[in-house]
Amino acid sequence: MRLIAKDISCERGGRLIFEGLSFTLEAGELLELRGANGAGKSSLLRLIAGLNQSRSGTMVLEDAPPDSSVSELSHYIGHADANKSALTLRQNLDFWAKFLGNGKVEHGLAAFDLDAIADDPARLLSSGQKRRLSLARLAVVSRPLWLLDEPTVGLDQNSVGKLNELLKTHLSEGGMALVATHADLDVKTKKHLTLKARA
Repeated sequence: MRLIAKDISCERGGRLIFEGLSFTLEAGELLELRGANGAGKSSLLRLIAGLNQSRSGTMVLEDAPPDSSVSELSHYIGHADANKSALTLRQNLDFWAKFLGNGKVEHGLAAFDLDAIADDPARLLSSGQKRRLSLARLAVVSRPLWLLDEPTVGLDQNSVGKLNELLKTHLSEGGMALVATHADLDVKTKKHLTLKARA
């Protein structure tokens, strides 16, 4: 599978964020998005996830199942945690397992050491634990393309290590990832794309 973006441009609030952006992402590769705040990293991830519309350009996921969109084959983890505070951790992951299809809740809990607090309500979590719960979705349901926006924010060193291991496994199995980050990820099969803020 291969993600091909050609001459993508994006507007936000009537202002052009970037234009003429092209890149290719192969199976087993991670594309690390770099750039100053406001350069368009989050906007690009949201565009690929189908939450924003591009002003121009094309984006194709080659060898994808017929009639499936890029957004349907991707995990998007943004800045917001997207956790329901009244639900337990297990119930939150159970929702995503059913919503995304054929998920394994226990895999998600184990991936980020959440087993011991699985039946606690999410409102009791620290910011780091909330981030781990959001990222646990990656292990609940398998999807070929991961779109991660600053995934290490709020994580301790141990949790960053678990994210790195999860990424390595995902890539070794032919998955792809686009990650906006200011941190160095311990992944060998990665490319870099630096976005520049417009004046």
